[in-house]
Amino acid sequence: MNKKDKIYVAGHTGMVGSAIVRRLMELGYHNFIFSTSKETDLRKQDAVFGFFENEKPDVVFLAAAKVGGIFANNTYRAEFLYDNLMIESNIIHASYLSGVQKLLFLGSSCIYPRLAPQPIKEEYLLTGLLESTNEPYAIAKIAGIKLCDAYRAQYGCNFISAMPTNLYGPNDNYDLTGSHVLPALIRKFHEAKKNNVNEVVLWGTGTPLREFMHVDDLADACYFLINNFNEPGFVNVGTQVEISILNLAYLIKDIVGFEGEIVYDRTKPDGMPRKLMDVSKLTTMGWHSSIPLEAGIRNVYNQLNTQDWF
Repeated sequence: MNKKDKIYVAGHTGMVGSAIVRRLMELGYHNFIFSTSKETDLRKQDAVFGFFENEKPDVVFLAAAKVGGIFANNTYRAEFLYDNLMIESNIIHASYLSGVQKLLFLGSSCIYPRLAPQPIKEEYLLTGLLESTNEPYAIAKIAGIKLCDAYRAQYGCNFISAMPTNLYGPNDNYDLTGSHVLPALIRKFHEAKKNNVNEVVLWGTGTPLREFMHVDDLADACYFLINNFNEPGFVNVGTQVEISILNLAYLIKDIVGFEGEIVYDRTKPDGMPRKLMDVSKLTTMGWHSSIPLEAGIRNVYNQLNTQDWF
């Protein structure tokens, strides 16, 4: 990728897309193509094909997706499957038709079987049953990987895929019915402290183990991969550091300064019992994450206190 390339970041206003734009701008890239969801509905084939025909991007970062936490995934199952299938199918096919030089598709660690061996290697894909609460989203992301590989095999397209672990950072979703666990906990503890509430409710048992990565780390990994990875299959992107949901809650409680109690709502699902990515494929290529979890969360919360993100 060079500075003259026309770069299209699909989903540039979201957490991942905006982080990619920030990182590229820091590195001196400014030849971007932007289009909001109101301007181009990525679920509609004619709109996407027309956009690509007019703009003819050289490089595409496919970060657009319908995303959410356990509640949203499990409640809006048809939307999560349909919307994500349409978005990725339209963009990948339009990229082929318009002669895009390189495309990076971003998936999710939820593509792996619920009981996959840990840490999770790329080859564990499709070796077992998925976690039922996010199965529609996972199926859509698996389809995106296979689309990239199929277009590479049949048409010679340089389309690659990366599977990031759980993310957090600027422009995250803090809606309690649709967000992921880390931003949801930040909001719960923040509002409990602000409103002098004595307790914060933690969904599930608190025992699941998760890995969390600052989205700026992912953006840096995306830049690395767009310049260094040119193979079928996909690459895990993560920190390979895990923490229980309960310990995450205590960490955020301390960062926010909440002095009340944590109580459990065991009627809510836990999701996968453990989800730790094996990132040896990426580290062997030469990339490593650099933002520690506590420092990353503190930075996010400090920004939240100066901006109206809630």
